[in-house]
Amino acid sequence: MTGGLSVMTEPEPLQQVDRVYVKYRGRKLLYFSGCDYFRLASHPSVLEAMRIGAKAYGLNVAASRLTTGNHKLYAQLEAALAKFFGAPAAILVPTGYLSDLVAAQALAGTCTHALLDDAAHPALQDAASLLGARVVPFRSRDPKALAQAVNRCGARAKVLVLTDGMFARDGSVAPLEEYLKVLPQSGRILVDDAHGAGVLGGNGRGSLEHTGASRERVIQTITLSKAFGVYGGAILGGRDLRRRVIERSRQFVGSTPLPLPLVCAALASVRLHAAGSQMRKRLQENAGYLKDILRSAGISIPDFPGPIVYILPRGAAQSRHLRSALLAGGIFPPFLRYPGGPPSGYFRFVISSEHARAHLNAVAAAVLGMARR
Repeated sequence: MTGGLSVMTEPEPLQQVDRVYVKYRGRKLLYFSGCDYFRLASHPSVLEAMRIGAKAYGLNVAASRLTTGNHKLYAQLEAALAKFFGAPAAILVPTGYLSDLVAAQALAGTCTHALLDDAAHPALQDAASLLGARVVPFRSRDPKALAQAVNRCGARAKVLVLTDGMFARDGSVAPLEEYLKVLPQSGRILVDDAHGAGVLGGNGRGSLEHTGASRERVIQTITLSKAFGVYGGAILGGRDLRRRVIERSRQFVGSTPLPLPLVCAALASVRLHAAGSQMRKRLQENAGYLKDILRSAGISIPDFPGPIVYILPRGAAQSRHLRSALLAGGIFPPFLRYPGGPPSGYFRFVISSEHARAHLNAVAAAVLGMARR
């Protein structure tokens, strides 16, 4: 451990060679990692929009939006995102990670206590430190634990809950509607929906839509680098929040905004999502198919809505066997140590809408072979 953080090493390079494969150590392998859930990063319409944008606008405005960098395309993308997610307003930030930090700078001074899910993404942990509030952790995805934390804060407390929407470690979802029930009327939620946005809900609006939570007291931050396949982030909330970002967030004021070709690509991606009920259906069907195969063979798979299959080997020998079986089956082994997950690491298979049944069957065969040992 160094400074409270696990020592990390840089992994070997991977090269994505098409929508569901990577090149690893000279081999072309099936890819069940990353979070490009719909493989829009390689979608022809998204790539063509980026190409046209680069030719028309160049790469970079080279200035803050509050000086000379406020191109009209930014407002167009913000309007498209607000419409898609059903939010009063949206504001773009350079990355998804920064969306939490910028939101926190805008909200600083508005709460006395930051109630932080104890498995929250590091971006939310960093955001909590910017609020100027006492940070109170509570047990992950537990409304009773949240209610107890609220009570400990006292009757005069102004609380802000910080939580992931969909947790990337396992595809579980925060019970946002239940959280709202235990919060005082002045309480609000900052939900990092990097993994839920575009994936969850009948219209792809994320964890709020999935859980039925009202947007009135919820601030939703998203990334455009996962389900949307592009880059950048956004904060979705009220117009007053948007104004506070502009007035109070030094990270927003001092940052160069997204490169314009990526804005064009993101606009194309939002259009695909707006018409994309079929790709969301394929994603859920693929995830359900693999989970059902594994469950029918006696493997315990939690009933979480995210398109993620979490496999925790019983020990180092079983882990080595699964890695070898995956490589033998032409699959890149998605072993990782993820914040909030087991310290020893685990296999996280991220399903996409573009995987074929044969690809899913290959994963199932490798996992079932491990389970029999």
